[in-house]
Amino acid sequence: MIPMTASGLTQIVLFLLVLLLAVKPLGWIMARVLSDPADGQQPVLSRGESWIYRICGIRPQIEMTWVEYSISVLMFNGVGLLVVWGIQRLQGWLPANPQHFDAVPNDLAWNTAISFATNTNWQAYGGETTMSYFTQMIALTVQNFVSAATGIAVLAALARGFVRNTSQTIGNFWVDMTRSTIYILLPLSAGLALLLVSQGVVQTFEPYRTVTLLEPTVGADGQPVTTQTLALGPAASQVAIKQLGTNGGGFFNVNSAHPFENPTPLTNFLEVISILIISAALCFTFGMLIKDRRQGWALLAAMTIPFAFLLICCYWAEQQPNPQWSSLGIEATANAEHSGGNMEGKEQRFGIANSTIWAVATTAASNGSVNAMHDSFSPLGGLIPMWLMQLGEVLFGGVGSGLYGLVLFALIAVFVSGLMVGRTPEYLGKKIEAFEIKMAMIGILIPCAFVLIGTAVAVSATVGKSSVFNPGPHGFSEILYAFSSASNNNGSAFGGLNANTPFYNYALGLAMLLGRYGVLVPVLAIAGSLASKKITPPSAGTLPTHTPLFVGLLIGTVMIVGALTFVPALALGPVVEHLTLNQVPKAP
Repeated sequence: MIPMTASGLTQIVLFLLVLLLAVKPLGWIMARVLSDPADGQQPVLSRGESWIYRICGIRPQIEMTWVEYSISVLMFNGVGLLVVWGIQRLQGWLPANPQHFDAVPNDLAWNTAISFATNTNWQAYGGETTMSYFTQMIALTVQNFVSAATGIAVLAALARGFVRNTSQTIGNFWVDMTRSTIYILLPLSAGLALLLVSQGVVQTFEPYRTVTLLEPTVGADGQPVTTQTLALGPAASQVAIKQLGTNGGGFFNVNSAHPFENPTPLTNFLEVISILIISAALCFTFGMLIKDRRQGWALLAAMTIPFAFLLICCYWAEQQPNPQWSSLGIEATANAEHSGGNMEGKEQRFGIANSTIWAVATTAASNGSVNAMHDSFSPLGGLIPMWLMQLGEVLFGGVGSGLYGLVLFALIAVFVSGLMVGRTPEYLGKKIEAFEIKMAMIGILIPCAFVLIGTAVAVSATVGKSSVFNPGPHGFSEILYAFSSASNNNGSAFGGLNANTPFYNYALGLAMLLGRYGVLVPVLAIAGSLASKKITPPSAGTLPTHTPLFVGLLIGTVMIVGALTFVPALALGPVVEHLTLNQVPKAP
């Protein structure tokens, strides 16, 4: 057995420490921004905010029922989807296109539009060979902001459902979305973008540049190659919000493994921290909004404990060498000369520890950006990012969406505990009844259903199997990973699957739509139902939901649902591949 290195473990501990230290200050700021207007605690409107409302015809003092809130979300996101699709189709006639890229094909344009509108950022294209600067900025980057703001807004509405007493309204979507964008996402993104530019992340409108190679080489056709074209563009501004908003879409094809997106150890640390920082801090925000900070800390613990355990497991798996290397005389033990373990698909400048931290963080959140190729991870190393997505993106998850997804599991946990003692379940002062449980189950099971249904259709249809470049269990894993990523709005991929085909563009697009709004609308329905109920003071029979006991119950609920739903599918893919990999041929 290959031990994990002290350097790798130190990096993991440092990452977790910095992340947790940032929770309270950022969470407090966001709570001030999102505080309930009914309490009179929300800050006075700034001139810029008031100007936005006047231009858009928004009356911030008028609140919405959960149905009105849902319709506003769907309409706003739908219009954004159509705008992104239209810009891609008209790309060849629009400005800021120095490489003169043509219109994006219709099926790919629809897939990309759905992807960015749903905060998934699944990319079946190479950014530097497909999208103009105008498309990257006006279509994709704008959606990075508003799709993330939508998740934060829905979480704020859910929090109001718990604290309001016999109310028919849960806030105003336009106000929540606007405040989330201009007071949270924009300032953080601007600061991070400046830091990234200072480290060498490109931010320019110049056309691509052709440079002379220091060491000429020979191409596949045998002809000498003496120059290389370097893709440029306004990358830093998109990289900042792609990480902070748990979007993940790369400006360049290889995402944050590209030196123009992620050039130094400092940018790598800043970007990977940014993936989780808002989602983690929103736990503290939620605790403040519901006027019980202990509940926020309990939810954060329920996220962090399994996350840290799975991170260590993934790092351990990647630190193991391929068992067949020993028969080839390859040295794979970590020592002073090399890191050992599985370095395939990883950047030497990041190594195994930083690659696994990023892989686990990006799939625990609904981010999907990468600094290493997940398709090259070992079978067990690749299983962990895949399973993190299949858990419903609730171990941190997307900004807002991860926490409201975890609250759905919390409702199931208190329901199960209520069955054990024969008492109507309560959570955060509200009775949890049949309607809330039905909505919670819909929100939990819809993404699971489309992962399994989509995978089953793809592996059964010739058009689905024709895109798989790797036969056997790894090819199955590539398809399973794709539908897990799309249905749970993650966006990362096992790169061995050619997803840029009409079948996958439309099938994964449908999975992204249903995975996003099949959870979001039930959450708003729960918020509306809870807001209309009376607040019930805790009694002697009320289950405390801020204790280690409940944290353990909540973690168990998340893990059991994930295990019962996906273990059979995982057994057909990464588990079988791991067992096959360990069948080392005997020496003659």
